[in-house]
Amino acid sequence: MTSATGEDEVVAELLPTFRYFTWHTCVLGIIGCAVMMFLINAIYASASIAFMLLLLLLIHYLSPTSSWGYISQALIFHQVRKYLLMLDVRKDHVKFWRPQVLLMVSNPRSSVGLIKFINDIKKSGLYVLGHVQLGDLDTLPSDPLQSQYDSWLSLVDHLNIKSFVNLTLADSVRHGVQHLLFISGLGGMRPNTLVLGFYDDSLPKDTLIDPSLSICSTSDPSGSLQDFDHDQEPPLFHFSSVRGSVDRQDGGEIGDGKVLGPQEYVAIIADAMKMLKNVVLARNFNDFDRSVVLSPSSPVFVDVWPVNLLRPDSSSYVDTCSFFLLQLACILNMVRSWRKARLRLFLCVEEGRSVRGSEEKLGQLLKELRIKAQVFSVPWDQQVALHWQRQGERKQQSDTNNEDKEKIEEEEEEDDYVNSFPSNATRLSDDYLSAVNKLILDPARPPPAVRFLYLPRPPADTRRYTTYLHQLELLTQDLGPTLLIHGVTPVITTDL
Repeated sequence: MTSATGEDEVVAELLPTFRYFTWHTCVLGIIGCAVMMFLINAIYASASIAFMLLLLLLIHYLSPTSSWGYISQALIFHQVRKYLLMLDVRKDHVKFWRPQVLLMVSNPRSSVGLIKFINDIKKSGLYVLGHVQLGDLDTLPSDPLQSQYDSWLSLVDHLNIKSFVNLTLADSVRHGVQHLLFISGLGGMRPNTLVLGFYDDSLPKDTLIDPSLSICSTSDPSGSLQDFDHDQEPPLFHFSSVRGSVDRQDGGEIGDGKVLGPQEYVAIIADAMKMLKNVVLARNFNDFDRSVVLSPSSPVFVDVWPVNLLRPDSSSYVDTCSFFLLQLACILNMVRSWRKARLRLFLCVEEGRSVRGSEEKLGQLLKELRIKAQVFSVPWDQQVALHWQRQGERKQQSDTNNEDKEKIEEEEEEDDYVNSFPSNATRLSDDYLSAVNKLILDPARPPPAVRFLYLPRPPADTRRYTTYLHQLELLTQDLGPTLLIHGVTPVITTDL
Protein backbone atom coordinates (compact mmCIF):
# COMPACT_ATOMS: atom_id res chain seq x y z
CA MET A 1 0.00 0.00 0.00
CA THR A 2 2.87 2.33 0.81
CA SER A 3 4.45 1.67 -2.55
CA ALA A 4 1.15 2.39 -4.33
CA THR A 5 0.86 5.88 -2.83
CA GLY A 6 4.19 6.92 -4.35
CA GLU A 7 7.37 8.17 -2.79
CA ASP A 8 6.53 11.87 -3.06
CA GLU A 9 3.35 11.58 -1.00
CA VAL A 10 4.78 9.61 1.96
CA VAL A 11 5.75 11.53 5.06
CA ALA A 12 9.46 11.15 5.84
CA GLU A 13 9.24 8.86 8.84
CA LEU A 14 10.42 5.36 9.77
CA LEU A 15 8.89 3.72 6.71
CA PRO A 16 10.38 0.76 4.84
CA THR A 17 11.89 1.21 1.39
CA PHE A 18 11.40 -1.20 -1.49
CA ARG A 19 14.26 -1.85 -3.89
CA TYR A 20 12.61 -4.32 -6.24
CA PHE A 21 9.01 -3.11 -6.19
CA THR A 22 7.33 0.04 -7.48
CA TRP A 23 3.80 1.39 -7.53
CA HIS A 24 3.31 -0.30 -10.89
CA THR A 25 3.84 -3.77 -9.42
CA CYS A 26 1.67 -2.85 -6.43
CA VAL A 27 -1.27 -1.80 -8.61
CA LEU A 28 -0.84 -4.95 -10.68
CA GLY A 29 -1.00 -7.02 -7.49
CA ILE A 30 -4.17 -5.23 -6.32
CA ILE A 31 -5.91 -5.84 -9.65
CA GLY A 32 -4.86 -9.48 -9.67
CA CYS A 33 -6.07 -9.98 -6.09
CA ALA A 34 -9.44 -8.39 -6.86
CA VAL A 35 -9.90 -10.57 -9.95
CA MET A 36 -9.12 -13.75 -8.02
CA MET A 37 -11.56 -12.75 -5.26
CA PHE A 38 -14.44 -12.43 -7.70
CA LEU A 39 -13.46 -15.63 -9.53
CA ILE A 40 -13.57 -17.62 -6.28
CA ASN A 41 -16.83 -16.14 -4.93
CA ALA A 42 -18.36 -12.92 -6.22
CA ILE A 43 -20.82 -12.59 -3.32
CA TYR A 44 -18.19 -12.85 -0.61
CA ALA A 45 -15.87 -10.55 -2.55
CA SER A 46 -18.55 -7.86 -2.87
CA ALA A 47 -19.47 -8.18 0.79
CA SER A 48 -15.82 -7.89 1.83
CA ILE A 49 -15.28 -4.75 -0.26
CA ALA A 50 -18.48 -3.15 1.10
CA PHE A 51 -17.47 -3.98 4.66
CA MET A 52 -13.99 -2.54 4.09
CA LEU A 53 -15.42 0.72 2.69
CA LEU A 54 -17.82 0.99 5.63
CA LEU A 55 -14.96 0.43 8.05
CA LEU A 56 -12.88 3.11 6.33
CA LEU A 57 -15.75 5.62 6.58
CA LEU A 58 -16.25 4.87 10.27
CA ILE A 59 -12.56 5.31 10.96
CA HIS A 60 -12.43 8.51 8.93
CA TYR A 61 -15.38 10.24 10.64
CA LEU A 62 -15.36 8.72 14.15
CA SER A 63 -11.72 8.11 14.93
CA PRO A 64 -10.11 10.40 17.52
CA THR A 65 -7.26 12.68 16.57
CA SER A 66 -3.76 11.36 17.07
CA SER A 67 -0.31 12.86 17.32
CA TRP A 68 1.22 10.81 14.53
CA GLY A 69 1.08 11.76 10.88
CA TYR A 70 -1.58 10.89 8.32
CA ILE A 71 -0.81 9.63 4.83
CA SER A 72 -4.04 11.35 3.71
CA GLN A 73 -2.59 14.76 4.51
CA ALA A 74 0.40 14.10 2.29
CA LEU A 75 -1.89 12.90 -0.49
CA ILE A 76 -4.14 15.96 -0.20
CA PHE A 77 -1.17 18.31 -0.27
CA HIS A 78 0.28 16.61 -3.33
CA GLN A 79 -3.00 16.64 -5.26
CA VAL A 80 -3.83 20.26 -4.39
CA ARG A 81 -0.37 21.42 -5.41
CA LYS A 82 -0.52 19.47 -8.67
CA TYR A 83 -3.92 20.82 -9.71
CA LEU A 84 -3.09 24.37 -8.67
CA LEU A 85 -0.13 24.27 -11.03
CA MET A 86 -2.48 23.08 -13.77
CA LEU A 87 -4.57 26.26 -13.35
CA ASP A 88 -2.36 28.21 -15.74
CA VAL A 89 -3.36 31.88 -15.84
CA ARG A 90 -1.93 32.11 -19.37
CA LYS A 91 -4.70 29.79 -20.55
CA ASP A 92 -7.41 31.88 -18.96
CA HIS A 93 -10.64 32.21 -20.97
CA VAL A 94 -14.07 33.70 -20.36
CA LYS A 95 -15.59 30.20 -20.34
CA PHE A 96 -13.49 29.37 -17.25
CA TRP A 97 -14.61 32.45 -15.33
CA ARG A 98 -16.08 32.07 -11.88
CA PRO A 99 -16.52 34.54 -8.98
CA GLN A 100 -13.40 34.71 -6.80
CA VAL A 101 -14.20 37.22 -4.09
CA LEU A 102 -12.15 39.18 -1.60
CA LEU A 103 -14.48 40.63 1.05
CA MET A 104 -12.89 43.34 3.17
CA VAL A 105 -14.22 43.20 6.73
CA SER A 106 -13.53 45.97 9.20
CA ASN A 107 -15.25 44.27 12.13
CA PRO A 108 -16.99 40.87 11.81
CA ARG A 109 -19.43 41.79 14.57
CA SER A 110 -21.30 44.12 12.21
CA SER A 111 -20.79 42.12 9.01
CA VAL A 112 -22.42 38.75 9.67
CA GLY A 113 -25.24 39.28 7.17
CA LEU A 114 -22.90 40.43 4.41
CA ILE A 115 -20.44 37.59 5.04
CA LYS A 116 -23.20 35.00 4.68
CA PHE A 117 -24.63 36.67 1.57
CA ILE A 118 -21.28 36.82 -0.22
CA ASN A 119 -20.81 33.15 0.64
CA ASP A 120 -23.96 32.52 -1.42
CA ILE A 121 -23.03 34.73 -4.33
CA LYS A 122 -19.56 33.24 -4.73
CA LYS A 123 -21.17 29.79 -5.21
CA SER A 124 -18.33 27.40 -6.14
CA GLY A 125 -15.65 30.09 -6.49
CA LEU A 126 -12.91 31.35 -4.21
CA TYR A 127 -13.90 33.28 -1.09
CA VAL A 128 -11.41 35.22 1.02
CA LEU A 129 -12.13 37.29 4.12
CA GLY A 130 -9.66 40.15 4.30
CA HIS A 131 -8.88 42.48 7.18
CA VAL A 132 -6.39 45.32 7.57
CA GLN A 133 -4.95 46.21 10.96
CA LEU A 134 -3.24 49.55 11.20
CA GLY A 135 0.27 49.50 12.62
CA ASP A 136 3.97 49.41 11.93
CA LEU A 137 5.92 46.21 12.54
CA ASP A 138 9.07 48.23 13.30
CA THR A 139 7.46 49.67 16.43
CA LEU A 140 5.94 46.37 17.65
CA PRO A 141 7.69 43.59 19.58
CA SER A 142 5.97 40.82 17.58
CA ASP A 143 3.42 40.18 14.84
CA PRO A 144 0.00 41.13 16.28
CA LEU A 145 -1.89 39.20 13.59
CA GLN A 146 -0.82 35.70 14.64
CA SER A 147 -3.01 35.78 17.74
CA GLN A 148 -6.06 36.84 15.72
CA TYR A 149 -6.18 33.97 13.24
CA ASP A 150 -7.86 31.60 15.71
CA SER A 151 -10.77 34.01 16.18
CA TRP A 152 -11.22 34.45 12.42
CA LEU A 153 -11.07 30.71 11.73
CA SER A 154 -13.56 30.10 14.55
CA LEU A 155 -15.82 32.69 12.90
CA VAL A 156 -15.63 30.77 9.59
CA ASP A 157 -16.61 27.55 11.36
CA HIS A 158 -19.38 29.25 13.35
CA LEU A 159 -21.00 30.83 10.27
CA ASN A 160 -20.57 27.58 8.29
CA ILE A 161 -19.03 29.29 5.27
CA LYS A 162 -16.32 28.11 2.89
CA SER A 163 -13.73 30.83 3.12
CA PHE A 164 -10.06 31.54 3.61
CA VAL A 165 -8.76 34.29 5.89
CA ASN A 166 -6.08 36.83 4.97
CA LEU A 167 -4.93 39.43 7.47
CA THR A 168 -2.36 42.13 6.87
CA LEU A 169 -0.61 44.91 8.78
CA ALA A 170 -0.26 48.28 7.05
CA ASP A 171 0.10 51.97 7.76
CA SER A 172 -3.26 52.69 6.06
CA VAL A 173 -6.33 50.79 4.96
CA ARG A 174 -5.67 51.67 1.34
CA HIS A 175 -2.17 50.18 1.39
CA GLY A 176 -3.48 47.12 3.21
CA VAL A 177 -6.14 46.48 0.57
CA GLN A 178 -3.50 46.87 -2.12
CA HIS A 179 -1.37 44.24 -0.37
CA LEU A 180 -4.26 41.78 -0.21
CA LEU A 181 -5.25 42.33 -3.84
CA PHE A 182 -1.67 41.66 -4.90
CA ILE A 183 -0.90 38.59 -2.77
CA SER A 184 -4.22 36.90 -1.94
CA GLY A 185 -4.77 33.52 -3.50
CA LEU A 186 -2.37 31.09 -5.12
CA GLY A 187 -1.71 30.37 -8.78
CA GLY A 188 -4.90 30.58 -10.80
CA MET A 189 -7.04 30.92 -7.68
CA ARG A 190 -6.79 34.63 -7.08
CA PRO A 191 -9.57 37.10 -6.24
CA ASN A 192 -11.03 38.84 -9.28
CA THR A 193 -13.72 40.76 -7.36
CA LEU A 194 -13.34 43.15 -4.43
CA VAL A 195 -16.33 43.60 -2.11
CA LEU A 196 -16.47 46.57 0.26
CA GLY A 197 -19.06 47.75 2.70
CA PHE A 198 -20.60 51.12 1.93
CA TYR A 199 -19.14 54.26 3.48
CA ASP A 200 -21.81 56.23 5.32
CA ASP A 201 -22.57 57.63 8.76
CA SER A 202 -24.91 54.87 9.95
CA LEU A 203 -23.84 53.15 13.15
CA PRO A 204 -23.09 49.42 12.82
CA LYS A 205 -24.92 46.81 14.88
CA ASP A 206 -23.34 43.91 16.70
CA THR A 207 -25.03 40.82 15.22
CA LEU A 208 -22.36 38.26 16.10
CA ILE A 209 -23.46 35.93 18.89
CA ASP A 210 -20.69 33.94 20.52
CA PRO A 211 -21.95 30.36 21.00
CA SER A 212 -20.07 30.08 24.28
CA LEU A 213 -21.93 33.13 25.61
CA SER A 214 -25.36 32.53 24.09
CA ILE A 215 -26.36 30.14 26.91
CA CYS A 216 -25.34 32.62 29.58
CA SER A 217 -27.80 35.10 30.97
CA THR A 218 -26.49 38.58 31.55
CA SER A 219 -28.04 41.96 32.01
CA ASP A 220 -25.12 43.74 30.42
CA PRO A 221 -26.10 44.56 26.80
CA SER A 222 -22.49 45.19 25.82
CA GLY A 223 -21.62 41.53 26.38
CA SER A 224 -19.12 42.16 29.17
CA LEU A 225 -17.49 39.09 30.69
CA GLN A 226 -17.11 40.42 34.20
CA ASP A 227 -20.34 38.82 35.51
CA PHE A 228 -19.67 35.33 34.12
CA ASP A 229 -18.42 32.38 36.12
CA HIS A 230 -14.82 31.38 35.72
CA ASP A 231 -15.87 27.77 35.03
CA GLN A 232 -17.56 28.68 31.78
CA GLU A 233 -15.83 28.33 28.41
CA PRO A 234 -13.91 31.39 27.18
CA PRO A 235 -15.39 33.26 24.19
CA LEU A 236 -14.47 32.01 20.74
CA PHE A 237 -14.25 35.47 19.18
CA HIS A 238 -11.89 38.20 20.35
CA PHE A 239 -13.02 41.04 18.11
CA SER A 240 -13.24 44.65 19.20
CA SER A 241 -16.58 46.28 19.90
CA VAL A 242 -18.41 47.93 17.05
CA ARG A 243 -18.07 51.63 16.36
CA GLY A 244 -20.39 53.71 18.52
CA SER A 245 -20.77 51.15 21.32
CA VAL A 246 -20.53 52.12 24.97
CA ASP A 247 -17.31 50.22 25.68
CA ARG A 248 -15.54 51.52 22.56
CA GLN A 249 -13.01 54.10 23.74
CA ASP A 250 -10.95 54.86 20.64
CA GLY A 251 -12.11 57.52 18.25
CA GLY A 252 -10.58 56.06 15.09
CA GLU A 253 -8.14 57.68 12.76
CA ILE A 254 -10.48 60.53 11.81
CA GLY A 255 -12.17 61.11 15.15
CA ASP A 256 -15.55 59.39 14.68
CA GLY A 257 -14.50 55.79 15.16
CA LYS A 258 -13.68 55.23 11.48
CA VAL A 259 -10.24 54.16 10.34
CA LEU A 260 -10.46 55.77 6.90
CA GLY A 261 -12.04 58.81 5.31
CA PRO A 262 -14.20 59.20 2.20
CA GLN A 263 -11.24 60.24 0.08
CA GLU A 264 -9.30 57.08 0.91
CA TYR A 265 -12.40 54.92 0.48
CA VAL A 266 -13.00 56.07 -3.11
CA ALA A 267 -9.25 55.76 -3.77
CA ILE A 268 -9.50 52.06 -2.84
CA ILE A 269 -12.26 51.64 -5.43
CA ALA A 270 -10.14 53.37 -8.07
CA ASP A 271 -7.09 51.25 -7.18
CA ALA A 272 -9.06 48.01 -7.58
CA MET A 273 -10.29 49.05 -11.03
CA LYS A 274 -6.74 49.96 -12.06
CA MET A 275 -5.74 46.43 -11.07
CA LEU A 276 -8.55 45.06 -13.29
CA LYS A 277 -10.61 43.84 -10.36
CA ASN A 278 -14.39 43.94 -10.35
CA VAL A 279 -15.76 46.09 -7.54
CA VAL A 280 -18.90 45.57 -5.46
CA LEU A 281 -20.14 48.01 -2.82
CA ALA A 282 -22.64 46.53 -0.37
CA ARG A 283 -25.01 48.85 1.45
CA ASN A 284 -27.74 48.29 4.06
CA PHE A 285 -26.68 44.75 4.98
CA ASN A 286 -26.54 45.50 8.71
CA ASP A 287 -29.99 44.03 9.30
CA PHE A 288 -29.84 41.41 6.54
CA ASP A 289 -31.06 38.07 7.89
CA ARG A 290 -30.82 35.32 5.33
CA SER A 291 -33.30 33.03 7.10
CA VAL A 292 -35.94 35.77 7.26
CA VAL A 293 -35.43 36.96 3.68
CA LEU A 294 -35.68 33.44 2.26
CA SER A 295 -38.67 32.38 4.33
CA PRO A 296 -41.18 30.35 2.26
CA SER A 297 -44.12 32.45 3.50
CA SER A 298 -43.53 35.25 0.98
CA PRO A 299 -42.15 35.47 -2.60
CA VAL A 300 -38.52 36.48 -3.00
CA PHE A 301 -37.44 38.95 -5.68
CA VAL A 302 -34.00 40.07 -6.87
CA ASP A 303 -34.03 43.37 -8.78
CA VAL A 304 -31.41 44.14 -11.44
CA TRP A 305 -30.92 47.64 -12.91
CA PRO A 306 -28.17 47.11 -15.52
CA VAL A 307 -27.83 50.72 -16.64
CA ASN A 308 -25.68 53.61 -15.54
CA LEU A 309 -28.36 55.68 -13.80
CA LEU A 310 -26.02 58.66 -13.54
CA ARG A 311 -25.79 58.89 -17.33
CA PRO A 312 -29.14 58.48 -19.10
CA ASP A 313 -27.45 59.01 -22.47
CA SER A 314 -25.57 55.72 -22.03
CA SER A 315 -28.56 53.52 -21.26
CA SER A 316 -26.95 50.46 -22.86
CA TYR A 317 -27.50 46.94 -21.57
CA VAL A 318 -24.72 45.31 -23.51
CA ASP A 319 -21.55 46.69 -21.98
CA THR A 320 -19.17 44.73 -19.75
CA CYS A 321 -20.53 46.12 -16.50
CA SER A 322 -24.14 45.29 -17.39
CA PHE A 323 -23.19 41.73 -18.29
CA PHE A 324 -21.38 41.39 -14.97
CA LEU A 325 -24.53 42.46 -13.09
CA LEU A 326 -26.57 39.87 -14.97
CA GLN A 327 -23.98 37.18 -14.30
CA LEU A 328 -23.87 37.78 -10.55
CA ALA A 329 -27.67 37.85 -10.33
CA CYS A 330 -27.85 34.59 -12.30
CA ILE A 331 -25.24 32.95 -10.05
CA LEU A 332 -27.18 33.98 -6.96
CA ASN A 333 -30.35 32.52 -8.46
CA MET A 334 -28.51 29.21 -9.07
CA VAL A 335 -27.72 28.75 -5.37
CA ARG A 336 -30.02 26.16 -3.84
CA SER A 337 -31.47 28.45 -1.18
CA TRP A 338 -32.11 31.23 -3.77
CA ARG A 339 -33.63 29.12 -6.56
CA LYS A 340 -37.15 30.21 -5.68
CA ALA A 341 -36.18 33.87 -6.06
CA ARG A 342 -37.46 35.64 -9.17
CA LEU A 343 -35.16 37.90 -11.15
CA ARG A 344 -36.71 41.19 -12.22
CA LEU A 345 -34.82 43.11 -14.88
CA PHE A 346 -35.80 46.77 -15.29
CA LEU A 347 -35.61 48.44 -18.68
CA CYS A 348 -35.53 52.24 -18.43
CA VAL A 349 -37.25 53.79 -21.47
CA GLU A 350 -38.03 57.31 -22.64
CA GLU A 351 -40.91 58.64 -24.65
CA GLY A 352 -40.48 58.27 -28.38
CA ARG A 353 -38.45 55.06 -28.19
CA SER A 354 -39.78 51.66 -29.19
CA VAL A 355 -40.60 49.95 -25.90
CA ARG A 356 -41.63 46.67 -27.47
CA GLY A 357 -38.51 46.55 -29.62
CA SER A 358 -36.26 47.14 -26.62
CA GLU A 359 -38.05 44.45 -24.63
CA GLU A 360 -37.80 41.93 -27.46
CA LYS A 361 -34.10 42.66 -27.95
CA LEU A 362 -33.39 42.29 -24.25
CA GLY A 363 -35.54 39.15 -24.04
CA GLN A 364 -33.61 37.59 -26.93
CA LEU A 365 -30.34 38.42 -25.18
CA LEU A 366 -31.52 36.77 -21.98
CA LYS A 367 -32.62 33.73 -23.96
CA GLU A 368 -29.17 33.42 -25.54
CA LEU A 369 -27.56 33.75 -22.12
CA ARG A 370 -30.03 31.25 -20.62
CA ILE A 371 -31.00 33.67 -17.87
CA LYS A 372 -34.57 33.44 -16.63
CA ALA A 373 -35.78 36.91 -15.71
CA GLN A 374 -38.90 39.04 -16.01
CA VAL A 375 -38.37 42.24 -17.99
CA PHE A 376 -40.20 45.36 -16.79
CA SER A 377 -40.26 48.61 -18.77
CA VAL A 378 -39.97 51.65 -16.53
CA PRO A 379 -40.63 55.12 -18.00
CA TRP A 380 -38.27 57.70 -16.55
CA ASP A 381 -38.91 60.84 -18.60
CA GLN A 382 -39.59 62.87 -15.45
CA GLN A 383 -36.30 61.81 -13.92
CA VAL A 384 -34.27 62.35 -17.08
CA ALA A 385 -35.73 65.86 -17.45
CA LEU A 386 -33.88 66.79 -14.24
CA HIS A 387 -30.53 65.63 -15.63
CA TRP A 388 -28.10 68.38 -16.56
CA GLN A 389 -27.65 67.07 -20.11
CA ARG A 390 -31.34 67.45 -20.95
CA GLN A 391 -31.53 70.83 -19.30
CA GLY A 392 -28.47 71.86 -21.29
CA GLU A 393 -30.11 70.73 -24.51
CA ARG A 394 -33.11 72.95 -23.83
CA LYS A 395 -30.90 75.95 -23.25
CA GLN A 396 -28.96 75.24 -26.42
CA GLN A 397 -32.15 75.10 -28.44
CA SER A 398 -33.25 78.48 -27.13
CA ASP A 399 -29.85 80.10 -27.51
CA THR A 400 -28.27 80.08 -30.97
CA ASN A 401 -25.08 81.82 -29.88
CA ASN A 402 -23.56 78.91 -27.95
CA GLU A 403 -21.79 77.09 -30.78
CA ASP A 404 -18.45 77.14 -29.01
CA LYS A 405 -20.02 75.64 -25.92
CA GLU A 406 -21.58 72.86 -27.99
CA LYS A 407 -18.20 71.96 -29.49
CA ILE A 408 -16.62 71.75 -26.04
CA GLU A 409 -19.38 69.48 -24.74
CA GLU A 410 -19.13 67.26 -27.83
CA GLU A 411 -15.39 66.87 -27.26
CA GLU A 412 -15.99 65.94 -23.61
CA GLU A 413 -18.59 63.36 -24.59
CA GLU A 414 -16.17 61.80 -27.09
CA ASP A 415 -13.45 61.56 -24.47
CA ASP A 416 -15.70 59.80 -21.95
CA TYR A 417 -16.70 56.19 -22.50
CA VAL A 418 -19.78 54.40 -21.25
CA ASN A 419 -18.36 52.94 -18.04
CA SER A 420 -16.61 56.14 -16.91
CA PHE A 421 -17.98 58.63 -14.47
CA PRO A 422 -18.76 61.89 -16.34
CA SER A 423 -16.03 64.47 -16.18
CA ASN A 424 -18.51 67.12 -15.11
CA ALA A 425 -20.22 64.98 -12.46
CA THR A 426 -20.56 67.95 -10.15
CA ARG A 427 -23.42 69.15 -12.38
CA LEU A 428 -25.60 66.23 -11.30
CA SER A 429 -28.25 67.73 -9.04
CA ASP A 430 -29.54 66.18 -5.83
CA ASP A 431 -33.05 66.49 -7.24
CA TYR A 432 -32.18 64.16 -10.11
CA LEU A 433 -30.56 61.61 -7.79
CA SER A 434 -33.50 61.71 -5.39
CA ALA A 435 -35.93 61.27 -8.30
CA VAL A 436 -34.03 58.20 -9.54
CA ASN A 437 -33.96 56.86 -6.00
CA LYS A 438 -37.75 57.14 -5.78
CA LEU A 439 -38.05 55.46 -9.18
CA ILE A 440 -36.12 52.45 -7.88
CA LEU A 441 -38.04 52.53 -4.59
CA ASP A 442 -41.44 52.27 -6.25
CA PRO A 443 -43.96 51.24 -3.53
CA ALA A 444 -46.28 49.76 -6.18
CA ARG A 445 -43.85 46.84 -6.64
CA PRO A 446 -43.20 44.18 -3.98
CA PRO A 447 -39.89 45.00 -2.25
CA PRO A 448 -37.01 42.76 -3.31
CA ALA A 449 -34.61 40.86 -1.08
CA VAL A 450 -31.63 42.59 -2.70
CA ARG A 451 -31.02 45.07 -5.52
CA PHE A 452 -28.20 45.03 -8.08
CA LEU A 453 -27.26 48.51 -9.36
CA TYR A 454 -24.69 49.79 -11.81
CA LEU A 455 -21.61 51.34 -10.20
CA PRO A 456 -19.95 54.08 -12.32
CA ARG A 457 -16.21 54.59 -12.32
CA PRO A 458 -14.82 57.14 -9.86
CA PRO A 459 -13.85 60.48 -11.41
CA ALA A 460 -10.31 60.96 -12.61
CA ASP A 461 -10.05 64.13 -10.53
CA THR A 462 -9.39 63.06 -6.93
CA ARG A 463 -10.92 66.32 -5.67
CA ARG A 464 -14.33 65.02 -6.75
CA TYR A 465 -14.16 61.79 -4.77
CA THR A 466 -16.35 63.20 -1.99
CA THR A 467 -18.97 64.35 -4.50
CA TYR A 468 -18.94 60.92 -6.16
CA LEU A 469 -19.55 59.20 -2.82
CA HIS A 470 -22.33 61.66 -1.95
CA GLN A 471 -24.10 60.89 -5.22
CA LEU A 472 -23.92 57.15 -4.58
CA GLU A 473 -25.34 57.72 -1.11
CA LEU A 474 -28.33 59.65 -2.45
CA LEU A 475 -28.89 57.07 -5.17
CA THR A 476 -29.08 54.14 -2.71
CA GLN A 477 -30.78 55.86 0.21
CA ASP A 478 -33.42 53.68 1.95
CA LEU A 479 -33.23 51.00 -0.75
CA GLY A 480 -32.60 48.12 1.62
CA PRO A 481 -29.84 45.60 0.85
CA THR A 482 -28.18 46.92 -2.30
CA LEU A 483 -25.11 45.96 -4.32
CA LEU A 484 -23.40 48.60 -6.45
CA ILE A 485 -21.45 46.60 -9.03
CA HIS A 486 -18.81 47.50 -11.59
CA GLY A 487 -17.31 44.88 -13.87
CA VAL A 488 -14.05 45.39 -15.77
CA THR A 489 -13.51 41.97 -17.38
CA PRO A 490 -15.79 40.03 -19.75
CA VAL A 491 -17.69 37.23 -18.03
CA ILE A 492 -20.24 36.26 -20.71
CA THR A 493 -19.87 35.12 -24.30
CA THR A 494 -22.30 33.78 -26.89
CA ASP A 495 -19.60 32.52 -29.29
CA LEU A 496 -19.30 29.04 -27.77
